[in-house]
Amino acid sequence: MAKVIGSIKVDTEKCKGCSLCIAACPTDVIALSSDVNTKGYNYAELIDMDGCTGCTNCSVVCPDGVITVYRMRI
Repeated sequence: MAKVIGSIKVDTEKCKGCSLCIAACPTDVIALSSDVNTKGYNYAELIDMDGCTGCTNCSVVCPDGVITVYRMRI
């Protein structure tokens, strides 16, 4: 069976830092950045590139739809 490697891309300018994606992540690879966007929000970011499985939980719960999930089978 092929292993799935995932990654996410967050539109940092539209992210409001609600943290719903962090709570929904089963592998705990998303955190709020210490940096802020132009609106003053700490945005979500992927903190462990190897831990993401591409499950899409973060994208599904995001109220603003700012997370895109990528999956690759190896």
